[in-house]
Amino acid sequence: MTAVESRPSGGDTSPTRRAVGELDSSPVRRPFSARVKAFIALTKPRIIELLLITTIPVMFLAAEGVPNLWLVLATCLGGYMSAGGANALNMYIDRDIDALMSRTSQRPLVTGMVSPREGLVFGLTLAAVSTLWFGLLVNWLSAALSLGALLFYVIVYTMWLKRRTSQNIVWGGIAGCMPVFIGWSAVTNTISWAALVLFLVIFFWTPPHYWPLSMKVKDDYARVGVPMLPVIASNRDVAKQIVIYSWVMVAVSLALWPLGYVGWFYPLVALAAGGWWLWEAHALQARAKAGATGAKLKEMRLFHWSITYVSLLFVAVAVDPFLR
Repeated sequence: MTAVESRPSGGDTSPTRRAVGELDSSPVRRPFSARVKAFIALTKPRIIELLLITTIPVMFLAAEGVPNLWLVLATCLGGYMSAGGANALNMYIDRDIDALMSRTSQRPLVTGMVSPREGLVFGLTLAAVSTLWFGLLVNWLSAALSLGALLFYVIVYTMWLKRRTSQNIVWGGIAGCMPVFIGWSAVTNTISWAALVLFLVIFFWTPPHYWPLSMKVKDDYARVGVPMLPVIASNRDVAKQIVIYSWVMVAVSLALWPLGYVGWFYPLVALAAGGWWLWEAHALQARAKAGATGAKLKEMRLFHWSITYVSLLFVAVAVDPFLR
């Protein structure tokens, strides 16, 4: 399915569309501190928090204990710059639709706090610096993985998949899985089966994590022609997909145990947290089947729990080596 073209037409002079057309003007003059906050906002710090939650624990598992703390710091800073560059470029490309969505209407490139040219230069600079940072201070395998994740997010997801297919978040989510590989390779300069299992956990976690939020704001996506699954499918069908991905995710998360990479602690946490996740996923499906809409659907319960789930799971990854 091809997304409806959402760029403003030349003949429309409504205030909203004029604002979109004026995005290429000079940045609004604001205090220095406000400008700094705007550039930080371009990196999407809240999203990067989740990426670091998956990076650091994997380093503990790879080291079978406490990794070199300088290496952890270098990897986190490099990861922040790389992901921040990808997010800034994402905002640069999506500034037309961001202006029309209530959820994103206050982003710096929409408000004029940062000009499009500044956003583009900022994103490209972070991409270049982060790649060199990884290569010189961590290793070149991690640098290649980091750059690959950035290019995948910007080119494959943002420029190609997002506006063309309802499977955008499924395959686009691969970029969000890469910190697992980066964390492991930073310590070992290799990729292992353990890293692949955790990569797949995040891969199958991403759709049921994001689809509940998409259900909440599907009118925004529909307005700009982005075919997120909840836009083109009923709540009942979306909830069914959430349940399927959730079961696969929980099953994959348990594969670390028979492979011998973890002891008793991790599988207990994975079972308990996964069991609660499945309870919430099936509860959402039951409400969707009953025809619940609006506040009664309570789709954000699973979204918020999904963040807690991935945090608990990866904390268990970090703690397990000390309990074996």
